[in-house]
Amino acid sequence: MTKHTLEWLDNRDKNKPFFAYLSHKAVHAAFKPAKRHKGMYIGKKIVRPKTFAQTSTDEYKKLKWPEWVKAQRHSWHGVDYMYHQKTDLDSVVVDYNETLMGVDESIGSVLDWLKANNLDESTLVIYMGDNGFSWGEHGLIDKRHAYEESIKVPMLIHCPELFEGGASINSMVQNIDIAPTILDCANVEKPDYMPGGSMLQVLKGDTKNWRKKIFYEYFWEYDFPMTPTVFAVRTDKYKYIRYYGLWDSNELYDLENDPDEMYNIIEKPEHQELVKSLASELYDWLEETKGMNVPLKRTIKYPWGDYKYEKQY
Repeated sequence: MTKHTLEWLDNRDKNKPFFAYLSHKAVHAAFKPAKRHKGMYIGKKIVRPKTFAQTSTDEYKKLKWPEWVKAQRHSWHGVDYMYHQKTDLDSVVVDYNETLMGVDESIGSVLDWLKANNLDESTLVIYMGDNGFSWGEHGLIDKRHAYEESIKVPMLIHCPELFEGGASINSMVQNIDIAPTILDCANVEKPDYMPGGSMLQVLKGDTKNWRKKIFYEYFWEYDFPMTPTVFAVRTDKYKYIRYYGLWDSNELYDLENDPDEMYNIIEKPEHQELVKSLASELYDWLEETKGMNVPLKRTIKYPWGDYKYEKQY
C-alpha cells in the first residue's frame, strides 16, 4: 500500500495540490509481525498499569468499578483470557510492537519522499490511529470502553509552514475534526452535516470558542456481547460514564486528581449535582444526534472469514 502511494505521488499532476490517504491495518489483532521484525522485542516486558490487578472483592468495594468490568477480565477482551488464547500480556504486546515496525517503516518512507521532493515543510501530515487501545488498564485489553486509554486516539500533526511543532495541544480535538481540517487547508467550506471543526486554529494556538467537552457512544455488538452500550461525557476535569441495558454502577472520575480512573466517585454526596448536570448534558446530546435510537445489528461470520450484516431490528 505504501508503494502504491509513493507511485501515485510520483505520477501526480505536479501543478496541482494533492491529497493522499494511506491506511494500514497491520496493527490489528491477531498481531503478526513481518519476518524481518520477528523476535526484535522478544523477552521484553511492559510496566503494568496501576489499575491492572485491582480485581479482588475488597478492592472492588473500595474502587466501586462496575461489575461488568470485573467480569470482562476473564473474557475475550480481558487480561486473563486474551482473545480466547492461552497467552500472556507481555507476549501480545511484543507481537503488537513488532507488527507496528512495518507501519513505522512505511511512514518513514512517506516522510523521506516528502523531504526528497522539498515538500516536507509545506505538506500537512496527519498520523493517527482509528481508536485507542488498552494494555491491562482495569484488567482490560482492546477497545470498546470509555476509559482514557480507549477513548483517546493517538494523533500527530506536522506542517511547519502553518504552525510550530514540538508542543502538545491540550484542547479537545476529535476524529470528526480531521475532514473539516483538510477542507480548511484546501479552502473548501465545510458541509453543514459535518459535526467537527477545523483544528488549524488550535494548532496555531487559538483556543477561543473551541469545545469544552466531548461526548462518547458505543453500542453493544452481537459479536462482542461482553461490553455493554456505553455513553459518556468528558470535560477537562471530569468524566461521567453511563451504561445502558444492564443493572450496574455508572461512573464518575476526577481526571485531574485521578488520571488513572481508579476511584469511581459517583456515590459521593458532594458530586450529586455534578452527576445530574453531566447526565442532562449527555442525554440532550443523545437526543440531538439521534443516539437514543440504539441499533441492534446481528452479524454472521462465515467459516472463510467474511461477515454478513443483517437488517437492524
